[in-house]
Amino acid sequence: MKIQILGMGCASCKALYKNTEKAIKKSGLKGIEIEKVEELDEIMKYGVTSTPSFVINREVITSGKLLKVPQIIEIINQRVIK
Repeated sequence: MKIQILGMGCASCKALYKNTEKAIKKSGLKGIEIEKVEELDEIMKYGVTSTPSFVINREVITSGKLLKVPQIIEIINQRVIK
């Protein structure tokens, strides 16, 4: 599983990245890669109009939201179960 945080370095983007790191650690799941995407050209490829955006395996899950750690864990678990 690959998680990408789309955003150009705003406080919310940085916070979402940190929350995602915490969620991955708390979930105990292995094999989850996390990546920051800060280049505007790359962000635009996803068609998002606001950041931060939370992406799993190239699918935009949320845009313009700062997810909390429990929310991220729930989203990850839903994807693992599928």
